[in-house]
Amino acid sequence: MRDLAQPSLEQPRHDWTLAQIEALFDLPFTELVYQAAAVHRAWFDPAEVQRSQLLSVKTGGCAEDCGYCSQSAHFDTGLKASRLMQAQAVIEQAQAAKAGGAQRFCMGAAWRELKDRDLPQLSAMISGVKALGLETCATLGMLTADQAKALKSAGLDYYNHNLDTGPDYYDKVITTRTYQDRLDTLAHVRAAGVSVCCGGIVGMGETRADRAGLLQALANLPEHPDSLPINDLVPIPGTPLGDSEPIDGLEFVRTIAVARLVCPKAVVRLSAGREGMSRELQALCFLAGANSIFVGNRLLTTANPEMDADDKLFADLGLKPMTMG
Repeated sequence: MRDLAQPSLEQPRHDWTLAQIEALFDLPFTELVYQAAAVHRAWFDPAEVQRSQLLSVKTGGCAEDCGYCSQSAHFDTGLKASRLMQAQAVIEQAQAAKAGGAQRFCMGAAWRELKDRDLPQLSAMISGVKALGLETCATLGMLTADQAKALKSAGLDYYNHNLDTGPDYYDKVITTRTYQDRLDTLAHVRAAGVSVCCGGIVGMGETRADRAGLLQALANLPEHPDSLPINDLVPIPGTPLGDSEPIDGLEFVRTIAVARLVCPKAVVRLSAGREGMSRELQALCFLAGANSIFVGNRLLTTANPEMDADDKLFADLGLKPMTMG
């Protein structure tokens, strides 16, 4: 049996069993964080954190019934649907994001799937943002193989398409799209040569076994996600998950640490929910292997820490923006 005090620095693997991932979750907290921190240092500068900014380019009216989402047309959350933004308006927002220190600009649309009629407008957004020197990312729902190729041609660097949760809990969260639908979109993105951004959400009433199932699904993809966001649910009144009990902070850190161990080369993003996290909890997440955040005061429709607060946190922790390229 391997000495628990010696973290594994081996090459990424794709044959994780659920029992093996659950065993990582069960490690003593300090041992788990130690192992994750050691693996993090083997692949990354631990003082560097990537800063991304997310803009909702088309809000609300989505046909999906994701139980956590304020943008679903199935739920009455008081959110007014909007049309797809014009490319120039998006590019101006990206310019402001870059001036504020963002390194990647993510564009999100509340759609079940991308329609071909919207490709020219989206392509103009992507190419315009790319021309600013920012990394480009989009999350637009399900894609066909040809759509993924078109987005690649426009200059898309990353495509976000989360698995959301483990396969055994998935139907408790969403019924309008299958797990396989999500895996198919990820396959189209990889085949087109676009980097994959894929993670999930915790705090939706799932068990630790479900969180392990999510990380097993991510770790056993043909290629690990290049970016792996871990979102802490922000409960939205009017949604089926609006009354969910929050996940324990230490359990959240465990999830970050296990994600780092099973996907060692991924950029693990501390995503939604940071507004409700203490500085100390965020610091523990960085220690456990998180090395990306969203900056800016909005994440689609939910709050995010102000830039000044993040700048102070970076300064106090001795963190700096990630070297890109």
